Amino acid sequence: MNKIDLHHRNAIVTGGARGIGLAISRRLLESGASVSLWDMDATALEQAGEELKASGTVHTAQVNVTSAESAVAGAEATAQALGKIDILVNNAGIAGTNAKTWETDPAEWRRVLDINLTGPFHCCRAVTPHLLRNNYGRIVNVASIAGKEGNPNAAHYSASKAGVIALTKSLGKELATSNIVVNCITPAVIVTDILKQLTQAHIDYMLSKIPMGRFGTTQEAAALVAWLCSEDCSFTTGGVFDLSGGRATY
Repeated sequence: MNKIDLHHRNAIVTGGARGIGLAISRRLLESGASVSLWDMDATALEQAGEELKASGTVHTAQVNVTSAESAVAGAEATAQALGKIDILVNNAGIAGTNAKTWETDPAEWRRVLDINLTGPFHCCRAVTPHLLRNNYGRIVNVASIAGKEGNPNAAHYSASKAGVIALTKSLGKELATSNIVVNCITPAVIVTDILKQLTQAHIDYMLSKIPMGRFGTTQEAAALVAWLCSEDCSFTTGGVFDLSGGRATY
């Protein structure tokens, strides 16, 4: 593992109790950061906190990213517990159910957009004032290759992740002179429990699009995010970093 120095940095990872979020949290801790895990699942939070505490300072907060008030409360609790906030990783998200666009339930559309797009907005809104006070920050949003290319039978997911890319670019420009950089990653499929939400046909379709012929790992995602959270990432903002096994075409 390449060494990245995040000592004396405090990070928030949303959806940090499992999957990509848990791997990112572990990698940030191994790099010297203190980490606040945000998740809705209190049981998973407790288990993740116990699992990770041997690696460094771990704080947990039960936060509903679809609620602006919950995100603000989580930011305040994290700042109080850790002293300051330096890094925000917006990872929380869902795949939603697979259906043709015209057959998608409007309630399901809103659910996916609320978590995947409005959630990062709420968290950026809640955390950015803390970063501005420190005159330093790193924000990393987890988007998806689907946000660039669109996946059939997943219009809600694709649209939400396209929105995350645009949010990243807008916020990056707004903070460009504040020593705060904002970037996103666009993974193809990463092997996590989110695959359980998808049909086998949809999983097979996505695999067929990846020239490397395999899905990515959570460790590979965490490695890229860790660099984006570091001081070495200093002249890149509003950037979109592919993690697609060759699928990305632009």
